[in-house]
Amino acid sequence: MRFDPTAAPPNSHWVPPTWITKSAKPAAAPSHNGLGDSWDPIHPTINGIDLTKPDPRLRFPSIKIKEHGMASSIAFINVNILDSTGRAPYLGDVLVKREKIVKVGGKLSAEELQGAHIFEGNGRTLMSGMVDAHTHFSWTNAPSLEGLAEMPIEEHTIFSAKSAQTFLDCGYTMCFGAASAKERLDVVIKNAIQNGDIPGPRFLANGKEMAPADGALIKGITRFVETKEDIERAANELADMGIDQCKFSMSGEEILEHLRAEDTTFSDELVAAGVEAAHARGMRVCSHARSDEAIMQSLQYGVDVIYHASFISDATMDALEAQKDRVFVAPALNFPYSTLHDAEAFGYAVSKAEAAGYARELEIAIAGLKEMRRRGIKVLPGGDYGFAWTPHGGYRDLEHFVKLLGMTPMDAIVAGTAYGGELMLHPNDLGKIIPGAYADLILVNGNPLEDISLLSHKENLDVIVMNGRVHKAENVGFKTCSR
Repeated sequence: MRFDPTAAPPNSHWVPPTWITKSAKPAAAPSHNGLGDSWDPIHPTINGIDLTKPDPRLRFPSIKIKEHGMASSIAFINVNILDSTGRAPYLGDVLVKREKIVKVGGKLSAEELQGAHIFEGNGRTLMSGMVDAHTHFSWTNAPSLEGLAEMPIEEHTIFSAKSAQTFLDCGYTMCFGAASAKERLDVVIKNAIQNGDIPGPRFLANGKEMAPADGALIKGITRFVETKEDIERAANELADMGIDQCKFSMSGEEILEHLRAEDTTFSDELVAAGVEAAHARGMRVCSHARSDEAIMQSLQYGVDVIYHASFISDATMDALEAQKDRVFVAPALNFPYSTLHDAEAFGYAVSKAEAAGYARELEIAIAGLKEMRRRGIKVLPGGDYGFAWTPHGGYRDLEHFVKLLGMTPMDAIVAGTAYGGELMLHPNDLGKIIPGAYADLILVNGNPLEDISLLSHKENLDVIVMNGRVHKAENVGFKTCSR
């Protein structure tokens, strides 16, 4: 590592873990949570609920998009099928009818091709559309954090709709909302997509992120919650709006300097009350949790999706491993990476980013994420896009997974497709090319297993099919087989 992991800010409580220090003496796991209740990290429970499994009260969100117009049939012939099941790619044909995939592999017969719109693949790669697990449609590509709150609601709604289309234009057919700059923006866009009014990916909506006033990352886009009653009220109001998941901003951010990534902003009482209130209404909870304490709180009280997870300790990693069948991690690596490499053009110098702690955090986070992968913890792409130095359309998380985390291209693609179906709670309907799944597909001009960066540039996507409808078709032979 370029930076000494033991050189920490004065108020740091993080203890460098054994996968960094190579020490054989990890710290002892806590035996009680912050509320004083007994805590077994290997067999964790909260309020009698087994935290190694999803809370049975969680609802399965609707992902269906209304069809408009006549039903269609689409055939991809002679394509290299990367089906995201773990199987090696293979040549064959794929048939789509209405919004579903009905046949995969082999050669389609003349009878099966009757009436279909046919795309000749010539060996190009056909794969599922991708997932972004940390989506902010309403982040406005602003050059400052505070700028996210400044756009008037009318323009902001249009911008959010354009962001949704941009994700789809770049091959993302699943998006998991990570917070909305205004309370109802996410749910309005989700409803418009599902009604077929605007183009966009299948989307699960969030509300404004929540935090105590002194722990808000950006005050103008945060709902303040100070007490158990505040957070319970907020969860219920979001559920009434039709929100799918809510977000707790539980740690700081290095760019703020006064509220660092290792600072924890939520009390245990607030986390516990908020998760219980959300789960009671069927909503999942995601957390902005860079500090080890915030990650552990997320695990002790039932948070479902953990963002960032940078400063994780041995004890917290063990607790996370025990819950790996329930909890998803979306590190949003592109934000610290781009803050170091791309923000200088917007007035945030590399030297300032390093002084703020981003180089240190990025190296520590990468080491932790490699350890998560070794333990089988699900790590998903999603890059916190929507700042001037991380603009919409510049999505490159799978490239980071390969180049920074050492994933194979196949592992990165499975994380960016099949894991997306699991995150969206529809693992058999989304993220794979299998019969019965939704036809959300991309035809890639090239082989992403040989060059993962192909998926970072939309010009390499010759065909995009969303819900069985052609969203884009370029540089590809196309014909209709007459009856």
